[in-house]
Amino acid sequence: MAKTLALRLHLLSHLDDQILPSLKACAGKRLCYPCLQTSTACFPTCSNLSSRRICTTERDPLFLVAGSIRPYQELLTSGSGLSLLHHLTSNEDHTFMKQLSSCTSSQQVLRLLRSYPFLSGEAAASILNRLADLENDATCVLQKPQILLSDLALNKLCQRLEHDSAKLEDEVLVRALLGCTRLYLDPQSCLVLRLVSECQKRLDLEQLNVEALCVLSRALFALEGPDGGMVKQAMNQLQNKETTQWNMAELVAVYSMLATGLGKDGRYLELLNEMNAQALRQAQRMDPVAISKILGALVTLKQNQALPLVIALCKQAVHHVQNFADAELTVVLSALMHYGHSDHFLVEALERHVPKVAFTAHAETVTKVMQYFQRRHILSPPVFNTVAESFVYRAEEYSTWQVSQQIAALGVLGYLPPDAGRLFRKVESVLHARFSQFQPRALLDLLYACALLQRYPLNFVSKVFSPYFMQQLQGEEGSGLDPIVLAQLTQLYMTVKLECPFYDGPQLSPKFRVKSFLASGQSLETPVEPQFYNAVKSGLVDLLGARSYFASRVLTPYCYTLDIEIKLDEEGYVLPACHSDEVHKRIALCIDGSKRFAANAEKLLGKEAIKQRHLRILGYEVVQISYYEFEKLKNKEEVVEYLHKKIFPNSYRLSW
Repeated sequence: MAKTLALRLHLLSHLDDQILPSLKACAGKRLCYPCLQTSTACFPTCSNLSSRRICTTERDPLFLVAGSIRPYQELLTSGSGLSLLHHLTSNEDHTFMKQLSSCTSSQQVLRLLRSYPFLSGEAAASILNRLADLENDATCVLQKPQILLSDLALNKLCQRLEHDSAKLEDEVLVRALLGCTRLYLDPQSCLVLRLVSECQKRLDLEQLNVEALCVLSRALFALEGPDGGMVKQAMNQLQNKETTQWNMAELVAVYSMLATGLGKDGRYLELLNEMNAQALRQAQRMDPVAISKILGALVTLKQNQALPLVIALCKQAVHHVQNFADAELTVVLSALMHYGHSDHFLVEALERHVPKVAFTAHAETVTKVMQYFQRRHILSPPVFNTVAESFVYRAEEYSTWQVSQQIAALGVLGYLPPDAGRLFRKVESVLHARFSQFQPRALLDLLYACALLQRYPLNFVSKVFSPYFMQQLQGEEGSGLDPIVLAQLTQLYMTVKLECPFYDGPQLSPKFRVKSFLASGQSLETPVEPQFYNAVKSGLVDLLGARSYFASRVLTPYCYTLDIEIKLDEEGYVLPACHSDEVHKRIALCIDGSKRFAANAEKLLGKEAIKQRHLRILGYEVVQISYYEFEKLKNKEEVVEYLHKKIFPNSYRLSW
């Protein structure tokens, strides 16, 4: 912040005394700030306009001049002002809008502005909003305020907007005001006050349509906050309109407006419920833009009761998977993860689409696809194979967090792609080149995923166990380490000790080791399903003759919990569960219900596979009782016979 402030003050010091500061920007926290007092020597008098406050998201308490406008009288006499009321032909307007949308920087927008001596009001409002799109980053800070600070063409544009505000169409007027708030113009500047005054006149006429009211409400929310008089007036008019008559564009506009902040904290719930019902009726006709915007708004507005609408939108999304823009598909998958919903047909559509675009899609979209399959425990070889192949060529494009999440998805599903060697050589290359860039949690997730897949980058694992890394991890987590993080560290340490006996690097301090993976949350062990467990227990009693010959839910010294443990002596006879002497063999029964497998395949998840692998290394005889085998058994006799063949495949079964 200090560096940014110094840069801006340096720019201000070189302004011509005759150049007039009127654009004021700010950056930082969510606060409302009183308007700065402006000198009458700098601005035309606006005494007939009431002063206002501006409320924006994520701002520091710093207002800064971000533009300079020559005195209004000087602009008029120069004869070089832009005419906003010039009527462009439809071809001219289309050409300009196409060129504007293709601009990728503020400099390009300003060059385009200077190349057009005449502009319509719609084009002028579009310029302000396009600049806002390009200048605002994720923290609501202007990236390059010095560009807007000194551009004369932009200042002339703002002067002409102020002068012609009464002649602008409703939609253009409200969009111009919204552009001003998104560029953080001083709320006491004459431009903003003039636009607000004109909006008040239009609002009093009660003739603004739904979309215009939405845009105006967004702008007023930035200026006044949710409780401002004009905001309430606009929202009252919006609520008085019949939602059942709204078309798709109007419905999407209201959702988007409420999601910007007006609909948070439980405001306008009755309106939202009516909109959800209307959206459900129109779901089958929605296009990709509408689907993504409504799903994103539902998440932002915490509409957890709107699951029927989410399901309907998901079904409609199946038909548009190939038509979604990368950003839209990212929003859709994020929303479906939030609501915990998956659809077989959507998975099939993704399996057809993702392999075609894995090499060209946006990095965040590819990562979100992998996260979606991971979160829903969906095993998809077509997607995983293609993404793994593209990773080899695109890894440099990915952030360290994206690298971590893509490999983590493979680890959770316990899936190794066909060319796993190339994939993990690339992972190791990324770790070597960018190790210091990884956040501690992302690095731990990545290394843990490698362990699940039986890949052991020991050079980096040793760094994770160092006191320095543990300090970093504690600093990132804040107050105390998450139990899941401690469990991951413990299992990673166990993996190194059990599967890499030659490792002699740093050890994980005992104070960071957990006693039970199951007690640390269900991320490392899945609890046995009660109904399935009871069925197996009943069969074991019939097989062994008594309940005392096996123990349930046994916590081992190695942090794992056994569903059922059976002890045998040296001659192979079953010992009572309470015996601790003369135990020659321990049998661990893994009663693997459907939650321990991929949602769409008979394949153990990575965390269950590593558990059974470790138990075997520790000397247990692991017997897997899988749900898809057990559910085929028709009666008690078949259950007992099945258990006997599983547990004692080489012995004759006695009848009790």
